[in-house]
Amino acid sequence: MCGILAALGCIDVSQAKRARILELSRRLRHRGPDWSGISHHGNCFLAHQRLAIVDPTSGNQPLYNEDKTIVVTVNGEIYNHEELRTKLGSHKFRTRSDCEVIAHLYEAYGEDFVDMLDGMFSFVLLDTRDNSFIAARDAIGITPLYTGWGIDGSIWFASEMKALNDECERFECFPPGHIYSSKLGGYKRWYNPPWFSEDIPSTPYDPLVLRKAFEQAVLKRLMADVPFGVLLSGGLDSSLVAAVASRYLAGTEVARQWGAKLHTFCIGLQGSPDLKAAREVADYLGSFHHEFNFTVQEGIDAIEEVIYHIETYDVTTIRASTPMFLMSRKIKSLGVKMVLSGEGSDEIFGGYLYFHKAPNKEELHRETCQKVRPDLGRIEKWILRKAFDDVEKPYLPKHILYRQKEQFSDGVGYSWIDGLKEHAANHVTNMMLANAKYIYPENTPTTKEAYYYRMIFERFFPQNAARLTVPGGPSVACSTAKALEWDAAWSRNPDPSGRAALGVHVDAYKEDADISNGDEKVSADFSIKKEKFLDGGVKVAVDG
Repeated sequence: MCGILAALGCIDVSQAKRARILELSRRLRHRGPDWSGISHHGNCFLAHQRLAIVDPTSGNQPLYNEDKTIVVTVNGEIYNHEELRTKLGSHKFRTRSDCEVIAHLYEAYGEDFVDMLDGMFSFVLLDTRDNSFIAARDAIGITPLYTGWGIDGSIWFASEMKALNDECERFECFPPGHIYSSKLGGYKRWYNPPWFSEDIPSTPYDPLVLRKAFEQAVLKRLMADVPFGVLLSGGLDSSLVAAVASRYLAGTEVARQWGAKLHTFCIGLQGSPDLKAAREVADYLGSFHHEFNFTVQEGIDAIEEVIYHIETYDVTTIRASTPMFLMSRKIKSLGVKMVLSGEGSDEIFGGYLYFHKAPNKEELHRETCQKVRPDLGRIEKWILRKAFDDVEKPYLPKHILYRQKEQFSDGVGYSWIDGLKEHAANHVTNMMLANAKYIYPENTPTTKEAYYYRMIFERFFPQNAARLTVPGGPSVACSTAKALEWDAAWSRNPDPSGRAALGVHVDAYKEDADISNGDEKVSADFSIKKEKFLDGGVKVAVDG
């Protein structure tokens, strides 16, 4: 997680401007505390704040080609960099950094090389020979990137909008899977997979193919010259990532440097569902497990700092990011610089509980925009669970493999969200909420919790362009607004918590409870203990 900043086509090229770019770049130092760098050529500035994961000693940025005519500032990791180095043959490299191949690929292939990269990345590249440039973001937007336009005609790119919002008249999120080319004068999509145009996925389901692809995805990310670990919530996705990493860690280069004992990390309120499940998985895998507790008040105290860093007023994101922020601080104090997680699997495999109510294959595919087999009679993410249901060499305990989806903000402890709503209700009056459409006409908050977060966000980022970077609309259990049509009960009281998936979550809110504003104490129905009958005759009692 590095921080990049580029200002291109500036009228002011003085030393004072260079100092200003450095000042703005320092706003990103929390992303890259290990080293700072800047390249200034003519009216273009490229700055970098480095988090050193690969080649900590010599991989400082910006990076260059052999004669330094190509300069690039990068945030991310290129997993196939060794293969690409071989392909580049006669090119001479200055460092062992995985990101240096980007400069050489551009030199060899021009702008049409981005689809050769296997990784997560955002970068800005300047060709000093003609002062042209490109910027690019990975296929699905794992790494953040913003584009901004200055009143002097300059164009800016930054990992976070706090580095450019004071200098740009307008700015926006850089679209995933695109490049920006100065020669074209705009964006161009570089990521065009076949499934973009499919109404229903056509590839047949093969559990062994899926398992192999999942394992390879984990293993290629074990690319680090620094201590690392796995975020383990005890849910399906993080547990499988930990299981695969643990199974294949021995014999890897990272194990040679840092040992073959996997470190796992979990956070929650005292007695939370995730803490219990993660501890069981860690014991099963034999990992070195680190368990952190936090209180509701400690989370509330961190909210302003969290909103400043994540740059959003989205309720779901803030609920989940706050305990994640607290855990990250603890992990950093242990000297760990890189972690793997299970994030992204719910979007790929239809894992959120609201997917149970998808009315047909077309709706489900449109919602996920991924190759997901809709099997509505089975537990969510059935195709992933089935792929790792190995009787002879089990990856996980069976009841963990088939544990119901628990969103992170729920899994850390149900009283976390309840406490947030109560806190917001004490700071936002009924009159404030009633007039919200006049104060916040764009993405108008509909709950006191959302209003509270919006007030904090607007203090840090008052520009209209900033508030427009946040997607809006009602949601149940992380759904889009469109998916609310799948169940009439959801639209009456939408909430992004997984417990709002009435009729699906085993500890769902009571249908008549006020779950929106914290004016009443929210009660979940804990009297229900459902049994799900899974493939192979396995019966699992699903507990919170």
